[in-house]
Amino acid sequence: MIRIHGLTKRYGDVAVVRDVSFDVAAGEAVALWGPNGAGKSTIMRCLLGSTRFEGTIELGGLDVRRHGKSTKRLVGYVPQHLAFYDELDVAETVALSCRLRRSPIERGRELLAEVGLADHWDKRVGALSGGMQQRLGIALALVADPAILLLDEPTSSLDVAARDSVLGVFERLRDDRRAVLLTSHHLEEVGVLADRVLAMDAGEVRLEAGPAELAAQLGLRAWLHVVVDRGELSRAIEVLDTAGFLVRKNTNGLVVEVGAGNKAEALGSLHRAGVEVIDVDVWR
Repeated sequence: MIRIHGLTKRYGDVAVVRDVSFDVAAGEAVALWGPNGAGKSTIMRCLLGSTRFEGTIELGGLDVRRHGKSTKRLVGYVPQHLAFYDELDVAETVALSCRLRRSPIERGRELLAEVGLADHWDKRVGALSGGMQQRLGIALALVADPAILLLDEPTSSLDVAARDSVLGVFERLRDDRRAVLLTSHHLEEVGVLADRVLAMDAGEVRLEAGPAELAAQLGLRAWLHVVVDRGELSRAIEVLDTAGFLVRKNTNGLVVEVGAGNKAEALGSLHRAGVEVIDVDVWR
């Protein structure tokens, strides 16, 4: 459904994407993962035909440069930074999008219900929370039932609760017929949404792996901030130290260094020892 071969994008003499090639099949979700500046969003712009590039991009078997209008009809796009007419209400925004994509308004209503916004039909878009606006953006991207869905850092500006809500929407809307390509720098996000991950750095694909194997292959580390009862601090430190984890106290609990793929192992050690975990956060 998506075919990219030898993709290179230059700004002057600087190549920000270098000889990138990969495919995304119908029913598959692939993530471009990496730090800011890795070239992920630039690849999205190339797919949308909004910037010139070297190499070949085909969407649904059509060349993006030669069949730009036709390929755009195949794509639903959720950008990193959504732009709405804040003075319009949700109903007007959905109606406008349906007219532009030649879809019935009933399709828009159905999608609003699926993303949990059915009760906000009359609310002004500017009054929606960031998470609600992101869910609205997802609904609008799907009004024409596109064969390809492009998600550019879809939860980067959201707090943890809103991110979890939006990820839940994506999980429910996964379609066996649709090819999905997303960009992200959150391991948890690609773990939920992607079947396959391409790790990028400095414009190149450095590694291809499944979400579960990515952290281990990259040797990534994370830190758990674990809160236990003050009376259990010394025992918790002893348990984690015995299990081979680097651990130290801070003012509110413990900081435990873990591999990005074995966070549950540290918590499991505490559970087996009967140490109750009151709260936990992941730091990167």
